[in-house]
Amino acid sequence: MSQAAKVLQLFKTLHRTRQQVFKNDTRALKAARRKINEEFKNNKSETSPKKIEELIKIGSDVELVLRTCVIQGIHTDHDTLKLVPRKDLLLDNMPFCDAPTQKP
Repeated sequence: MSQAAKVLQLFKTLHRTRQQVFKNDTRALKAARRKINEEFKNNKSETSPKKIEELIKIGSDVELVLRTCVIQGIHTDHDTLKLVPRKDLLLDNMPFCDAPTQKP
């Protein structure tokens, strides 16, 4: 895959992730859109293949962090925040054990 195709694919992926992560939050959606577009526009004239690969890696890491670590919060009262985790963030954890086993 050419570098131009990788860059375009990353751009689209970041915007899709933005739409999933910040769903129903117009302020966050607009801010994320502005930031993504600004970063791509600032690096539009980059010609060094090494630097482009580095930027693609950074963008991929950002997408991974957004997808796996960001949880939406909604203000319900002036001092209360309701967390709205996405289904892909809810992972099975180790079962809780009331009586931990003793190490020999």
